[in-house]
Amino acid sequence: MTSYLLDTGPLTAYLLGRPSAIKLIKPWMNQEKVATSILVYGEVIEYIKGLPNYPRNHKQLLILLQTIVPYFLTFSILERYADIRRGLRPPYGKGLIGDMDTLIASTTIERNLTLVTTDYDFERVPGLKIKIINLKD
Repeated sequence: MTSYLLDTGPLTAYLLGRPSAIKLIKPWMNQEKVATSILVYGEVIEYIKGLPNYPRNHKQLLILLQTIVPYFLTFSILERYADIRRGLRPPYGKGLIGDMDTLIASTTIERNLTLVTTDYDFERVPGLKIKIINLKD
């Protein structure tokens, strides 16, 4: 049963073989507890296109996404997105976060998962279960 949705930082760190990410995420993968968002795929692709070994990293990402399944956008996720955006707008909310992050948060909430991230901006999203990690290496 899936428990965690990996944000861009943790997924990229795992893809690039960072020991702290592997130590954290590999056991979850073995237990089939991780997923991601198709939007994270887009952010990871943008990042690795700037690296010299893009073809190899891209191939590894596609292999990785056979285990870490990406969730696609649905009407209910987009409805949640609209609610979150409206709720974050001042004067009632704590301020907007980026559209991609809002959609990732919406996916996490709609799928009843915990978001694994390095990004503290997600703390502003009401009702989001979050695990903020520090990737030291």
